[in-house]
Amino acid sequence: MSLIDQAGAVRSGEELDVAKIATFLQGIDGSLQGLPTVSQFPGGASNLTYLLSYGERELILRRPPFGAKAKSAHDMLREANIMAELKPVYPYVPSVFATCQDRAVMDSDFYVMERLRGIILRNKLPPGLVLSESDTRQLCLNVIDKMIALHKVDYQAAGLAHLAKGEGYVQRQIAGWSERFRKARTDDVVDCEEVMRWLAEKMPAADVATCLIHNDFRFDNVVLDADDPLKVIGVLDWEMATLGDPLMDLGNTLAYWVQADDEPQFMMMRRQPTHLPGMLTRKEVIAYYGEQTGYRTDHFDFYEIYGLFRLAVIIQQIYYRFHHGQTTNPQFAMFGHVVNYLDQRCRNLIAQSTI
Repeated sequence: MSLIDQAGAVRSGEELDVAKIATFLQGIDGSLQGLPTVSQFPGGASNLTYLLSYGERELILRRPPFGAKAKSAHDMLREANIMAELKPVYPYVPSVFATCQDRAVMDSDFYVMERLRGIILRNKLPPGLVLSESDTRQLCLNVIDKMIALHKVDYQAAGLAHLAKGEGYVQRQIAGWSERFRKARTDDVVDCEEVMRWLAEKMPAADVATCLIHNDFRFDNVVLDADDPLKVIGVLDWEMATLGDPLMDLGNTLAYWVQADDEPQFMMMRRQPTHLPGMLTRKEVIAYYGEQTGYRTDHFDFYEIYGLFRLAVIIQQIYYRFHHGQTTNPQFAMFGHVVNYLDQRCRNLIAQSTI
């Protein structure tokens, strides 16, 4: 069985008009003849990802979820432009092939990029991939190193200074995510007021730095070399990339970092194999990141709680759409319970915090 990440059948209700897309792509590259075979990658809580196969030529199409209302949360052209600007200085970004705003082609903006063929790790290793404990540790360090490399990119030289909104990134994030939660709250979830109040009171007075940050840096957004699974060849999903505080980025990453000794409820949320022997614990990740960057991480409680709260808001925004019938995906039915759990997890960490 191939270790390379595989697409499957297109989910019901998420089909594309293949003929219109094929005509559009042929206008850009005349060698793309006929209709591509279309399949879809797992996921889909956020933007949707499709594989367009023209024989050996493979392209990836990204579009917003059907029924999405907030353009700013699914700005496909912004994502594609960031990728194109970043590619020369951060080689792990896929090459953008085309962007499209034509509503005669699709009901939303979309972009197409070249496919990076490789291994993507989800909640467990794919069948046939066996890693020793030492290999797993090295893989873990290699992935973290790619985040650190991103944070060290000279964003001005890369032409990405236009993303800057000035000092105060942490403050903007706490205010913004709190407002988003209040707007998306449904009557069957907790109000998260204790967590939002604590974050507002305990936020640091200043950003530790301004860096290019990914905001969704996880194992399932990293592509590994099929011939050398410890080697990172790509980083995907740049929709939330911006300039901001790098510790906030690390806090976001650790919200998904479920380790071997975590409680069963958190383990059920696991979407990457960070529980395996050899994987760094969250504390070890924080320590390693601090050693490699020089940033102080001794009061990381704030960033960890922020990351969990932000994840709760993202899940609640999806659940809001389900609750109000804007999406019918049955996997979203339990998301309200997940939000309640994350709120409790935040409050437990607040109780233990020394900040």
